[in-house]
Amino acid sequence: MSGARILMTLVPQLQRSGGKLGLVTLCVGVGQGFAVAVERV
Repeated sequence: MSGARILMTLVPQLQRSGGKLGLVTLCVGVGQGFAVAVERV
């Protein structure tokens, strides 16, 4: 699953649940990673 798809799954889920904070993480391989913290305002 791509990072964009994971992020765009998180945003509607935050809206549905009334959540304020979300975190998306990806393991890219070879010791690399990626994380995005999202705050709904």
